[in-house]
Amino acid sequence: MKDITNIANSEKGIALFSVITAIAVMLVLLSVYHTITKIELSSNYASIASKLGFFSAEAGLNLRAEAIKQRFLGYNRPSGNSPNRVNPCVSGNTGSDDFICQTHTLPGSKHTSQTYVEEEPGNPLILSVPAGERYQGLNAQEYRYSAISKGIGPMGQVEALLELKFKSRLVPLFQFAAFYNKDLEILPGPAMTLEGPVHTNGQLYVESGNVLKIDGQVTASKEIFRGRKNDSSCHSSGKVSVKDPNSYRSLVDPCSSRTEVTATMVSQWNGMIEPNVPVLEVPSLDILLPNSSSIYWAKADVRLALKLTSANNVDTTNSPNGIEVRNANNSVNTSGTTYLAACVGSIGESSSGANNGKTVGNSYSFYNNRESSFIRLLELDLQNFLDCAQNSSFFGAGKSITDDTEGGLVFFITVDGPRSNLTQSNYGVRIRNATRIATQSGAGGVVKGLTIVSDQAAYTLGHFNATSKKPAAIMSDSFNVLSTNWLANDSKSQLHISQRVANHTTINSAILSGTDTTGNVEGSGGQGGNYNGGLENYPRFHERWSGKTLTYYGSFVSLSKPLHAAGNWVYGNPQYEAPNRDWHYDTDFNDAANLPPLTPRFVYLRQQLFHRDFEQD
Repeated sequence: MKDITNIANSEKGIALFSVITAIAVMLVLLSVYHTITKIELSSNYASIASKLGFFSAEAGLNLRAEAIKQRFLGYNRPSGNSPNRVNPCVSGNTGSDDFICQTHTLPGSKHTSQTYVEEEPGNPLILSVPAGERYQGLNAQEYRYSAISKGIGPMGQVEALLELKFKSRLVPLFQFAAFYNKDLEILPGPAMTLEGPVHTNGQLYVESGNVLKIDGQVTASKEIFRGRKNDSSCHSSGKVSVKDPNSYRSLVDPCSSRTEVTATMVSQWNGMIEPNVPVLEVPSLDILLPNSSSIYWAKADVRLALKLTSANNVDTTNSPNGIEVRNANNSVNTSGTTYLAACVGSIGESSSGANNGKTVGNSYSFYNNRESSFIRLLELDLQNFLDCAQNSSFFGAGKSITDDTEGGLVFFITVDGPRSNLTQSNYGVRIRNATRIATQSGAGGVVKGLTIVSDQAAYTLGHFNATSKKPAAIMSDSFNVLSTNWLANDSKSQLHISQRVANHTTINSAILSGTDTTGNVEGSGGQGGNYNGGLENYPRFHERWSGKTLTYYGSFVSLSKPLHAAGNWVYGNPQYEAPNRDWHYDTDFNDAANLPPLTPRFVYLRQQLFHRDFEQD
């Protein structure tokens, strides 16, 4: 019995030992599992922290690159000093201005980035965008930079060190045959050839009643269509061709209805047609506003304003004809205003024709059938104005009509009245005696170039820059052409179109202005609406041009709808009949030295190198 008891006790002891051993093993396993889990969690935390540090550093790079781009968009060049790469962004080594050290916090986290920018030596490079690239053949100024960014964790630890080398390219808008920041429609009736690149930040519609040829690269930030926007038609009798770039290829031929041109369809054009490209950032028509925040008002050599009373009559408080010379802060330049009022020219100052013989004046005798209204005009005799200006202080101390600070002269001309900000102001500026951009007398030196800017509608009367061509641009709310046959006193502007017969006229100038929108809606929402006239009617006509030719060399740019000229496009009486269009992109603009003063531009970035340094301290 004792043996049996001993055996039982022995078995209990073995069982107890087994249980204790099992518990010990389990404890060891739990300890190992806990250690592994802790290591994995630490690894995960470290990985997450590393990723957040990387994202923070990458966000810092993007912010600095975008800031450089915005400086160029504002017509400024980045400047300053970079910190030394040895212990950067510490006391005494932080750089300055656009290249200074900055700290950015990743939204929703405690991770930050510490960034700075370096400029490469030799900026800028003047280059032609290489063949095969988007915007190939265009001349650009290329500025090269490096952005350095350090991702820093919540405890101050360095989690990522990144470097981005990028190029900022500045491309003049006047290097396009047509550049639109909205839908672009090219739908000519007679045969038409567009020489030069075409781009729109909206949709592109191409169609022809005869033959339309485009021999430059065609790009659109949205869809490209063969056919019309205002209806779904596509004329099978018309031909649309684009170079590939060696020979013309027909686009969607034949066609029976509006057809989208897809990326697959254009592959045979070797990159010369591209839909759905990134939107290019360009200025808005606000750059034409007459205030100190506008680049053109601020940098203008001369600012002229026709001052009107609250009753919309000429205000003669400061000038007998209401024309005031303004300072950059929009105050009246009294001495300049007095001098200008005495200048001799050829303009009548009123609708009655009284007080003729001045170089500037006002009129209220032109009836615009498109706007269904008389237009209050500031009148400028260009050649006589240059005669007056060469002997004045309009341009500031040490300047003359030969000034080339911005590539030539910049004139800002406006009407300051109670309707200036309305969507249909019925105001404008008219430039005459401008066959040559030079003084009437021939004295005073050579004008290098001229840009005329207005926030109101612009009208050219007769030839513009047709003789001894200079780099020139007209930038305005809308652009109107009156031929060499237009009567100076506007006496027939209200009569039947048969009484307003045009004559051959030549204009050599880049044009930037607003254009109407088909259906009053950009994109497919405007399909089926009233036609806006298309690129072929970018200039607004007011005469019977049948059988007469408008010869044009330049570049058409449209940034938006007009802000102050709301009249819709209508063909025929009483508005106009179309001219023969001998229109060309001015290839002289391919040389930066031949661009008009203060030519607007778009800016785009190209990444050159992205580098991560894994040896962090």
